[in-house]
Amino acid sequence: MTSEPADRPSRRALFWGTAIALAAGAAAVVLFVLPAETGIDPTGFGKSSGLSSMANPQADEALNRGQQHPNAFTPGNGMQAAEPGPKDRFTYELAPYEEIELKYVLDKGAPITFSWKADGPLNYDMHAHPFEGGEALTESYAVTRADQQAGRYVAAFSGIHGWHWQNRTLSTVRITLDTSGRISGSKLFGPHGEQDRALTPPAS
Repeated sequence: MTSEPADRPSRRALFWGTAIALAAGAAAVVLFVLPAETGIDPTGFGKSSGLSSMANPQADEALNRGQQHPNAFTPGNGMQAAEPGPKDRFTYELAPYEEIELKYVLDKGAPITFSWKADGPLNYDMHAHPFEGGEALTESYAVTRADQQAGRYVAAFSGIHGWHWQNRTLSTVRITLDTSGRISGSKLFGPHGEQDRALTPPAS
């Protein structure tokens, strides 16, 4: 009759050793790899540690530029009083890990009020860039994760101004945006590239 050498690890020890290694690897992916490589930060550790900015190093630069125009965006609560000018309602269903970008064409000094809500949390970047200088001069005014946002916005320059939403969940998220003000046009940036879109006033 033979027996296993005393120094050979038991199957139980091998199982637990493997399980611990897999758990540690998964934790490392969630805490470090995802925030740094993709900007996905389910625990919030990436934001607090600065790892999330590694996924998009231009984000901090855009926020810094946006802070140079502190009066551009005034946060509000709930539905905002309508600004004189056209009205628009945008509704879209974001599939899991899908993203969409909506922009309004605004002249310098043009005001809008807006309110958007989603039935799930979304990563979003409220930003703008001028016609002259393009995306290299992008300014961001709010970059965070939430299921709603509202306020008044005054364009600091003539260009395109709006939001980039990302659904980083496994569920479909429906978003509805209502806007009013001195809007000259609207553009959608999605799976099919850049598209002009007609304003869609909400039904009365």
